[in-house]
Amino acid sequence: MRMPEVRTVVFDLDGTLADTSQDLLAAANACFEGMGHGVVLDARDTLTAFHGGRAMLRAGFDRLGLGYDEADISREYPKLLAAYEGGIDRHTRLYPGAVAAVEALLRAGYATAICTNKPEDLAETLVRRLGVRDLFGALVGADTFPVRKPDPLPYRAAVERAGGSVARSMLIGDTDTDRKTGLAAGVPVVLVTFGPEGRDIARLQPEALLDHFDDLPALVARLLA
Repeated sequence: MRMPEVRTVVFDLDGTLADTSQDLLAAANACFEGMGHGVVLDARDTLTAFHGGRAMLRAGFDRLGLGYDEADISREYPKLLAAYEGGIDRHTRLYPGAVAAVEALLRAGYATAICTNKPEDLAETLVRRLGVRDLFGALVGADTFPVRKPDPLPYRAAVERAGGSVARSMLIGDTDTDRKTGLAAGVPVVLVTFGPEGRDIARLQPEALLDHFDDLPALVARLLA
């Protein structure tokens, strides 16, 4: 008799498993301070932070009213990454219940993985410092492949590297990038409501919303029945 394929739950990292916004914004502000400006980005830009370094740089240039092009963004981006690496876990914290929820999934026989648009080496550094790397069978980052989310390739690779099958997998995320990734891969998507958009994230019409990690095991059981 053929054994059933392993069911797999893939997690985004920033804004889903951990609130990384303060450290991300600090790294972007370090770039602007290096250009002779003060603090440019603040708590209003949390959602932008979860869309990555380049998005934060564009937002900062826009707020300053400075003309810029993508060459300017590319020039500052390595500086942002360096600043971020230096303070990657200064303020970052896992969301309440995240560890217990992932552990419950593992006990129930699910495979778990991370698929993030953070560069792979920084993602590896962060999850190890947070003490949760062993909870995930695979980690795929923004530069693991030539493409990143919402292209479905990184997601599929995360599932397969964790030992699962895309047909029996799902994605937990927090932004439109994750929603688009799920649509491209043909898998259910759960979006968390404890991010900067709150329950307004329902506008993206995911298969389900997650208000607290305590609810995740039951939600996964329903969507991957």
